[in-house]
Amino acid sequence: MAKIKKLLALILSICVICTVSVMSVSAANADDDNDTSASSTITVHYYCEEGTPTIYYWNSLPKNISTEYPGVKMTSEGNNYYKYTFNDVTKINMMFVTNGKQSAELTRNTGEWWYKNKRWSSKNPEDMQDFDRVDMREDTIYFVITTRFYDGDTGNDVHCWDDSQANNPDSDPAWRGDFKGLIDKLDYIKALGFSAIWITPVVTNASGYDYHGYHAMDFSTVDVRYESDGATYQDLIDAAHEKGIKIVQDIVVNHSGNFGEATLAPMFTKEYDSIQDLASVDCMKVIEGSDFAKTFPNYDDLEPKYQYAARLNIMKDTKELDSGNHDTENNYHHFKDLSWESPTVQTGQIAGDCVDINTENPTVAEYLNNVYNNYINMGVDAFRLDTEKHVSRLTLNQYYFPSWLKTGGKNFFIFGEVCTRVSEFWNHNIPAISAPFYTWAESDSQYINSFTNDQASNIDLTLKHYDSNASTANQPTSDNVYLDGLKYHTPDYSKANGTSVIDFPMHWNFSNASNAFTRACEEDPYYNDSSWNVTYVDSHDYGPDMDSRYDGGTQSWAENLDVLFTFRGIPCLYYGSELEFQKGVPMDVGPNAPLATTGRAYFGDYLEGDVTATDFGTYTNASGAVASTLEAPLAVHIQQLNQIRRAVPALQKGQYTRSKTYVDGNMAFVRRYTQGATDSLACVTISGGATFKNLPNGKYIDAVTGDVKYVTDGTLTVSSVGKANMRVYVCCADGFTGIDGQIGTNGTYLK
Repeated sequence: MAKIKKLLALILSICVICTVSVMSVSAANADDDNDTSASSTITVHYYCEEGTPTIYYWNSLPKNISTEYPGVKMTSEGNNYYKYTFNDVTKINMMFVTNGKQSAELTRNTGEWWYKNKRWSSKNPEDMQDFDRVDMREDTIYFVITTRFYDGDTGNDVHCWDDSQANNPDSDPAWRGDFKGLIDKLDYIKALGFSAIWITPVVTNASGYDYHGYHAMDFSTVDVRYESDGATYQDLIDAAHEKGIKIVQDIVVNHSGNFGEATLAPMFTKEYDSIQDLASVDCMKVIEGSDFAKTFPNYDDLEPKYQYAARLNIMKDTKELDSGNHDTENNYHHFKDLSWESPTVQTGQIAGDCVDINTENPTVAEYLNNVYNNYINMGVDAFRLDTEKHVSRLTLNQYYFPSWLKTGGKNFFIFGEVCTRVSEFWNHNIPAISAPFYTWAESDSQYINSFTNDQASNIDLTLKHYDSNASTANQPTSDNVYLDGLKYHTPDYSKANGTSVIDFPMHWNFSNASNAFTRACEEDPYYNDSSWNVTYVDSHDYGPDMDSRYDGGTQSWAENLDVLFTFRGIPCLYYGSELEFQKGVPMDVGPNAPLATTGRAYFGDYLEGDVTATDFGTYTNASGAVASTLEAPLAVHIQQLNQIRRAVPALQKGQYTRSKTYVDGNMAFVRRYTQGATDSLACVTISGGATFKNLPNGKYIDAVTGDVKYVTDGTLTVSSVGKANMRVYVCCADGFTGIDGQIGTNGTYLK
């Protein structure tokens, strides 16, 4: 492959040199350090330990400069850094070559850039501390659909092909929010108190309605519709880290879109002069010489339904329009049927725009792992795995989780979407497609390191694995989330797979806080450790037991949030819920109604203005609409909840007890976390009174009000509080990690 690239590069450079030879000689100078701050200058610094690299470059703007492969030598700066400056250009493609070894093909815009460990930075990495990937239970997560959050750059606003069908007006194209908008509003998210942002998939997409990012066309590249000058994906990661905020990247391995995928099924490229050209399907051009082009030379003349059939014919070898052999490498599953409560849910196609990838194919796994490990190396702190239920746990444990966790390190966090639209925690009584199931490692010897290079036998093994986990009777249990009496004990993770899940059973029961709390307590033994579960009331797909945004009322919202922020798990809030944004409206209707009428409406109008976050949950200088948003009752409630949770380690990582030996009360519990010099204990009661018994004696302070109680006989009694109010009495006795008084400012519900 490297030889082919060298040959192509040489041919390209010869062609360019023939037409712009004078320009190629004089337009850039490796030793030219003059005017590096000019708006038409690009300076790159490359970290290389293998010797002096050369830089090969081509296709620059506004004028085209290039060099012959392998390029020109870079100038040593010391400490293994090498420098090169391009003058009079605003964008250029490049590749670093060292001892015949090539970097990826890279692109930079105007500015000064550092490239180290496959990661770009706008600042010298040696002047920056590595962002600490700590235990994600210390964080709370704000979830956004990037294109629907805030529009930082109107120049990259683009309609989807199906926007006209949806009646999305020019004032609200589906591709609207962007990375610049996220960067601009990091202070807003921090002012609410959130320390992590979950963003929808960033990869290049292609479908009639792909604004959400789940219809990949190229997993290895970032969709240009998100980015702007100075606001690339790397810029977003770096900007978030500078504010102490983590990036959770939504990823997909289960499927791609139906226009193929650049490596797994190359059928199309996107061709456009301006980004707005992507608003038409005409930008999709069949790749000349591809299997697709040879099989369907008249593709452009086919009716849309036959065009779709043609694409699947190639991707899945359906034989529907052509009986030849296609996808001979089995990059996609070729199964035709899907039943939701059977093994075919993990091998069949879940939707027309979600063509099922053969995740059991080792070549496919290697490609996807390389792709996603590159994003980890960019600095991404966690993955949210989309459609996890539709991939066998065996496959994930064998091929994917070990690779990502090795690259990301011990505190890299992965949580999956095991979508179970039922009130019970066992999905139709089938463990193999239920949320708790996906937190465990394989324990049966026949499944440990069992995959081979034969994808077909691997698939057969996943079917056997499904059947062997068809009964709830043989599922493991754990006490990792529970206190031992009132003592914290070291969790046993020997049987864990190192990942977590969204707590779908709890989410589905959030019609009210009591139901969700009860379900969570019932399901907890079946997770390896539910303190790692990501918990939310609603998301971009569903509200509790419904397909619309939560509409239970502001007080009920506040009560739900009390549970999320104090009970086990990592709280997550879907954008706009701080205002009950779009409450009661359908969450997602596809291109059958304007986005403005759905739970995925544009939120940016509420974020206009400025705010400066001084810490998580505190801010100054708020003006405009964003000031009013931050002053809304639920927003104020969230700010205080975030501050309380950050101040009390027991509420982040503590085990809990509801044993009658220690607690009498409805939504009441004790949590404790002990590690090193930290010993944090909190007594929590929500929407009611409680009696806590057999406690350590000493001083207790309520984080909500600052009230002080002295326990002398092991008993702490809390009078009844109203709905959505709560008490969090933190043990401040000698030897415990206490607090000084009330944390945050009371609002409408905490008082």
